[in-house]
Amino acid sequence: MEENDRLREENKRLKRAVDELSILNELASAIGGLNNSEEIIRKILNRALRALNAEQGVVTLVAEGDDNPLRTLVRSSFTSSEHTALHFNDMLLGWMTHNKSPITLNDPVSDRRFGGAEWNPMVRSLVCVPMLVRSGLKGILTVYNKKNSEKFSDDDQRLLSIIAAQSAQVIENARLYEEESALMKIRRELDLASQIQSDLLPKGKPEMPGYDIAGATFPARSVGGDFFDFIPIEDWKLALCLGDVSGKGLPAALLMTNIQASLRSEAFLGKQAHECVERMNRQLFLTTGPEKFATLFYSILDGRSNTLSYCNAGHEPPFLISDNGAPRRLNIGGTVIGAIDPMSFMGASVSFDPGNFLVAYSDGVTEAMDNNMIQFGEDKLSRLITENAGLTAAELVKLISDAVKAHAGSAPQHDDITALVIKREK
Repeated sequence: MEENDRLREENKRLKRAVDELSILNELASAIGGLNNSEEIIRKILNRALRALNAEQGVVTLVAEGDDNPLRTLVRSSFTSSEHTALHFNDMLLGWMTHNKSPITLNDPVSDRRFGGAEWNPMVRSLVCVPMLVRSGLKGILTVYNKKNSEKFSDDDQRLLSIIAAQSAQVIENARLYEEESALMKIRRELDLASQIQSDLLPKGKPEMPGYDIAGATFPARSVGGDFFDFIPIEDWKLALCLGDVSGKGLPAALLMTNIQASLRSEAFLGKQAHECVERMNRQLFLTTGPEKFATLFYSILDGRSNTLSYCNAGHEPPFLISDNGAPRRLNIGGTVIGAIDPMSFMGASVSFDPGNFLVAYSDGVTEAMDNNMIQFGEDKLSRLITENAGLTAAELVKLISDAVKAHAGSAPQHDDITALVIKREK
């Protein structure tokens, strides 16, 4: 009799081993060629529930490098339609993060290891196992409630642990693949945005008899928030502007594009410089949030009277250089645009004598820092442009950008670098 009992137990053990091997082989075949983590997780849960005869399961991916190391990303769950979805217990997550070992709870409420924990009353039993990759916890696989009110066994815990170990690297590979694919998509979109932004900038030098004009911008990222523009109004009149939008990256670039397009429309209305700035301030205030604003130097060059009327809305005051005097700063205007409405701006006008030239720039020029946190500064910029007054407008723009980059050396570029030069020929 005892011999028969032993044979039955041995046959049962062998059958279970064969069934487990079949489950693991089936799972390996199902997830081996997949790159979609959601689909992989669904297949893992489906087979785990069938293998353990459980009602519900969930895979929780543990976020890395987060301010809260216990924050989780619940990627997928599987449950029968008649069962309400269960949520992962934070105390259980903390235990698993600390111990990184399997645990079976057939009476969670009474388990002393989790005294004081609030359990969902629908949780009768559970098996929770870690999903490890090179000893690092990447996720947690949990199944709830053995069917027919049975209890989970040691064999159940062992099988679920094997499933988790077999699946962890596959999920991690799929997650990394998805992250790389998403990053490549973002890069393609940024490249496209960068090309669009570049296409919106002036191409070549504007034609204004008696003047030499040039500008350039060098974004700190793929796209930037600085812009400059030359807008022909009449054969003898040209609007020139340089602006700097708050923020960095794509949001700043989108706002910059909007401002640039609006300025082109405003320039053809025949308004004075300060009136155009006031209208731009109102547009920006009404269409953006309170954290969005821009600095703007907007000017209109009159080739007949050789005057430049301008309005400086919180921008770095450009340098006006003459043959017989110190550099003059053009700072009349008002505050940044987009912050306050209504807001009045002032305008001013300066004469352009033969040999005079103007240099407008963004704060990315003067605030560029080297590895010792020393800024390029306004004094250095002033000396640079006065000592090289004989250069053409394009040569002076290039000299400024080269000097700023040489000053920064190996330090990263934190802000866009933009410069615009207007020279009246002698």
